[in-house]
Amino acid sequence: MVRRKLFIFIFALCAVALFAEPDTLYNRFQIEEVEVTARALTKDVIIPQTLKGAELQRLNALSVADALRYFSGVQLKDYGGVGGIKTINVRSMGSQHTAVYYNGVQLGNAQNGQVDLGRFSLDNMEQIQLFNGQKSDIFQSAREFGSAGNVYLTTRKPYFKTGERVHAHAQMRFGSFALANPNIGVDVKLTDALSLTLDAEYVYSDGKYPFRYKRVLPTGETAYDTTAVRQNGDINAVRTELGLHHYYRTTGFWRLHAYNYWSERGIPGAIVNNVWRNGERLRDRNTFVQGEWQDEWFNRWSTRVLVKYANDYTHYWNYDDRLLPSNNEYLQQEVYLSFANKVQIFNWWDASLAYDYQFNTLARENLLLEAAPEHFNRHSHWLSAATAFNVKEYLRVQASVLMTQITNHQSPITNPKITPGIFVSFRPYPKIDLSLNAFYKQSYRYPTFNDLYYTDLGNANLRPELARQHSVSLDYRIQNSVFSIQTSASYYYNRVTDKIIAYPKGQQFRWTMLNLGTVKINGVDAKADLSFYLPLRFVLRTRLNYTYQTAIDITNPNDTYYGHQIPYIPWHSGSVVVGLDWTSKRGDHYGLNYSFIYVGERYCQQENTIYNYVQPWYTHDLSVYGEWQLRAEQDKQPVWLKANIEINNLLGQDYEVIQNYPMPKTNVRCTLAVRY
Repeated sequence: MVRRKLFIFIFALCAVALFAEPDTLYNRFQIEEVEVTARALTKDVIIPQTLKGAELQRLNALSVADALRYFSGVQLKDYGGVGGIKTINVRSMGSQHTAVYYNGVQLGNAQNGQVDLGRFSLDNMEQIQLFNGQKSDIFQSAREFGSAGNVYLTTRKPYFKTGERVHAHAQMRFGSFALANPNIGVDVKLTDALSLTLDAEYVYSDGKYPFRYKRVLPTGETAYDTTAVRQNGDINAVRTELGLHHYYRTTGFWRLHAYNYWSERGIPGAIVNNVWRNGERLRDRNTFVQGEWQDEWFNRWSTRVLVKYANDYTHYWNYDDRLLPSNNEYLQQEVYLSFANKVQIFNWWDASLAYDYQFNTLARENLLLEAAPEHFNRHSHWLSAATAFNVKEYLRVQASVLMTQITNHQSPITNPKITPGIFVSFRPYPKIDLSLNAFYKQSYRYPTFNDLYYTDLGNANLRPELARQHSVSLDYRIQNSVFSIQTSASYYYNRVTDKIIAYPKGQQFRWTMLNLGTVKINGVDAKADLSFYLPLRFVLRTRLNYTYQTAIDITNPNDTYYGHQIPYIPWHSGSVVVGLDWTSKRGDHYGLNYSFIYVGERYCQQENTIYNYVQPWYTHDLSVYGEWQLRAEQDKQPVWLKANIEINNLLGQDYEVIQNYPMPKTNVRCTLAVRY
């Protein structure tokens, strides 16, 4: 009888999961600046890696991809230059297992699953976060529960002090390889509740940089050693963004965001067989409009609705007689809807329910042939249920289950895939910010359109991936008036069945795709953020990251590459960032920053032989900046002027992130900016 009553009680509580409570909302009122010295205990079950505000701007980084290099457990594929394609891989799970969210909505590419992070500028970025597993808040869209890792990009939001109605900024960046990168933006307070943001930039570079091309035979003899200039790496790109932000009452808000990116670039290709120039070109346009609405009901229930429409056009052509002639156009369209609810059952217990639907279409036309365009479509459904509860301040638990169903063009309806996840955070001493965190999660990744249908670009026989993640970490934070320390050490074990990998072979726009069967991944991440508040208003900041991992193929003991490290995964990698800042009495800022990035030895093919060996690489970067207040009258908005000089690859090392794609040697960027 007792068991029956307990079962009925639990079932009734779970049934109310379609109610919700809102996240903390952005306050529309501006309070005077205060200095907080108390230590705040983190409430995250999964503690993210974060770069935001001034720390983000101090990095020697031009795009989001450059900034992500400073996170632990991250491998970045970079094909060189300002216009080179850049994709992210977290904990060796593969790019498609890492979802990228732009202001809360996922960036998609149903064609090949790749998100080029090089097209997202830092000039309009407020915060970048990386979560392994999923973020701590269960009030999220259903598909957010489906990725092995999530990157959240948050653009700047307007903040106005009393009496302020307009903020504006203008910036000019120029540097090596004929780089020209102007940027302008404005924030306007239309009413007390409604504000508008506008940001636009232009990027040009001829992409020509010298590099050394050297190969040594296994015998130790030099096969060739010459110097050349990288060709066909130019880029012209324009980005524009428009945002509307509206807050009503004290509980609700809605936001609209429109984004457009256009670029035309050369694809320099791989340096092989003494070929220094390729004729591949790429023109693309990425446009999306997305909206978010959220409100709270009865102090317990909150609802969030996300909508998005995206339209992406790609034109790839190649008339190089050394390669297969191509002239192809691709048009992708996406419609996305998410409906999420959360309810606070008790003060210590929350539950959520969310449903997402997405429709994708892809049209491909070969302009060299007279055949009709090919059309493909996909219907995707996600349904999630999650719960989270706290046991005082000692224990926090989050559990979720996700159902995914994908129906492709002319394919039979497949059975839904169920993937669970559970996350636990234990704090033995509530007054000390020390926590032991662990999670287990499954994630499911269906092949892309290219994977399934385009045999000239991929492999039509690919199977879906299923990933199982296990992770345990120890986190500690302390802060006082003299210093602050945030440290974390994680061990993770991942197992991926039918893992899909992609690496370039010949032409950069085209990929060689294959299933590896089963991959076993073991790794350790360690990171530390240290800040020391020195006399005379000096602050010394240090950020340290280190990763060790093995990612080996264990599919078939009879394979020659059985037990070998999979392509482009280093055993050791890490970074160091050191910055010294000084603030004058009148508020001017000056800073000197140094960064070091190291990626250890790895292999470019499945077999770990000396012929496929890729040498370690490292770079030293240096920057200095100053920010001055030009007008500081008490009754007027201040005008700020900022100057920044960056020297990247200070020692001029010759290196390659991807085999046969040489990276730039020493290069310089200078930035002048004014804001009001």
